[in-house]
Amino acid sequence: MEAKSKAQQKAAGAALSAKRGDSKKSDLRGASKEMFDSMTEGELADMASTKRKGKPERKT
Repeated sequence: MEAKSKAQQKAAGAALSAKRGDSKKSDLRGASKEMFDSMTEGELADMASTKRKGKPERKT
């Protein structure tokens, strides 16, 4: 699944980091916390690896 915005891609990266144990789950907030609970590591990796070029900062 491809990220629709830069913010979504960043949130997926934060959730992936926590899922892999590189950061604490308690540090997550908002969308990244929801992504951590609802998505697999593979899904998060796909979303986090989306290129940012041409994406809006936030999806309206």
